[in-house]
Amino acid sequence: MSNRLETYRIQAYNTSKQSENKIHDDAVARRYGFSGGLVPGVDVMAYMMHLPVAKWGRAFLERGLIEARFVKPVYDGEIAEATADESNDMLSIQVHSRGQLCATGSASLPASAPDVSLGDFKEVAAAAERKPVSATSYELDKWLGTAPRDWAGEAAREYLADISETDPIYAKEGLGHPGLLQRVMNKTLVDNAILGPWIHVGSRMQLLSAAKTGDVITARAKVVGNYDKKGHRFVELDALVVANGKTPLAHCHHIAIYQPREQAAA
Repeated sequence: MSNRLETYRIQAYNTSKQSENKIHDDAVARRYGFSGGLVPGVDVMAYMMHLPVAKWGRAFLERGLIEARFVKPVYDGEIAEATADESNDMLSIQVHSRGQLCATGSASLPASAPDVSLGDFKEVAAAAERKPVSATSYELDKWLGTAPRDWAGEAAREYLADISETDPIYAKEGLGHPGLLQRVMNKTLVDNAILGPWIHVGSRMQLLSAAKTGDVITARAKVVGNYDKKGHRFVELDALVVANGKTPLAHCHHIAIYQPREQAAA
C-alpha cells in the first residue's frame, strides 16, 4: 500500500531566458512547437528533489538516488505540482503543470553510498576553444570536462531563490543544493561545443556526498551514447561530479537531445 506525501507546489521560473540555449527563449521555442521558452529540466528536477529531501533530510543529500524523465515542458510562471507516492521505501514522483504530466521519476535512500573511484573517471579540461557542434563533438567514448564552478555565498543564495527552495537545511547546514550538480552536468555539453537549441530529457543521479556551499565543482564525463531517434540526435553521458578535485559528489547518467529534429532538418 502506498502513502502519498504532501504535494509540493511551486511557481515555475525560467532561469535561462538569457542563456545561450535558445530553447528557453519564447520566440525560438515556439518555432520548435512549444508554447514558450522551456523551464530547464535541471530546475524541474530540482523541484522534484524537494520531496525526498523533505522526507530523508541530510541523509538523502549524502547518499540518495533520484531519476527523472521530462515528458512535457514546464513553462515560466505556471504552477508546477510535484507529488510522491511512497511504497517499499521508494518514492514515485510526478510533476504536473497546466493539467499535463510533465515529468516522472523516483527516489530512494540506499543504506550506504556506493564506492565510486575517482580513478575510473578521466580528468580532462573543458574545450580550450568551443566549436559549433558536429559529429565529432560527442563521439562515443570521448571524455569531456567542465570549467570549475563555485556557487559560494551570494551565488548559492540566488540559486535557492531561483528554484524557490525554502527548506532551511541548506542555509542551516551550509550545504549545496544537488540541483547545482545537474547544472554542472549540463555544462559538460555546453563547455565543449557551441550548441543550437537543445533539450535535457532525463537523468539518473546517485549522490555520494553532500555538497557544501563554496565547493568548486567539476564533472568528468564519458560519452556512452550518441544516436538518432525519430530525427533527434541524442547524447548520453556517464559522469562523476567532483568537489575540489578530490571528493566525489555524484555519479550521474545524463541524456539530452543536442540537435532537435527541426534543427537537424534545417
